[in-house]
Amino acid sequence: MTDPVPRGALDGLSGDVTAGGVFRAVLEGYDAVYDALPRGETFNRLWRMNAYRGDFPEQFAHIGFLTAREAQRLRGLLRIRPGEALADLACGAGGPGLWMARESGASLTGVDPSAAGLAAARQRAIDAGLAGRARFQHGTFEQTNLADGAASAVMSIDALQYAPGKRAAFAELVRIMRPGARAGIVCFEVDPAKVEGLPVLGVDPVADYRPLMAAAGLHIEAYEETPGWQERVHAAFTAIAASNDALIAEMGEPAAVAATAEALLTLQIRPYPRRIMAVACRPG
Repeated sequence: MTDPVPRGALDGLSGDVTAGGVFRAVLEGYDAVYDALPRGETFNRLWRMNAYRGDFPEQFAHIGFLTAREAQRLRGLLRIRPGEALADLACGAGGPGLWMARESGASLTGVDPSAAGLAAARQRAIDAGLAGRARFQHGTFEQTNLADGAASAVMSIDALQYAPGKRAAFAELVRIMRPGARAGIVCFEVDPAKVEGLPVLGVDPVADYRPLMAAAGLHIEAYEETPGWQERVHAAFTAIAASNDALIAEMGEPAAVAATAEALLTLQIRPYPRRIMAVACRPG
């Protein structure tokens, strides 16, 4: 693949690389993007076309890379039954979690630190006719604000790589799972050597989540690389990076800067060895 980003384009990238700093950086970026998505025609079109090839239901569109086939695979591995309690961590605007709730019959609780994302998710639940069994609340990977054993199943899509404390995140995950519950996580592994000193990804990078999952007491049932992720990531971020002017005009500068910065960093640094789907059970 040809790298469209000039070498050195990110040489000046700096920021607060403490856990608090990384949380604020991620939150500010996602707040800006979620707030601007309703007017981001160019972003939404390019993302849909490239990140998941348009095959995920538009009603549940999202800003991750989850495809319809991956969602079906995850649903099968989680074995969610109607009426069970499903938690979606870092749910953003709620698309994949609401899709999972509709398909499985589960009751959904989405957790996210972004007020703009939560507002969008609540409206989407109303639009999808799921408001009666979907709620959304403030929380993080490390502090979900859910009760002990609250979830029969947990999911998280394309977000865990940003958590500033992965060990704490898995401890919290286990706390909210009832005995016998399953957790399904789709996320990127991060090469520590490539992100050293960078904000966000440089804080607690994990190249393999299996040791952390095992240390938290989870029994790993599946850990597999998702197919075709490299091409989709490259295509989506290349399209976003090439459309900066249009993004600024439609979404405003803060949202455009957040989207373009992630695209440029990913294209130049190439920090992700793999994108994986992991499913693990809390022994009961």
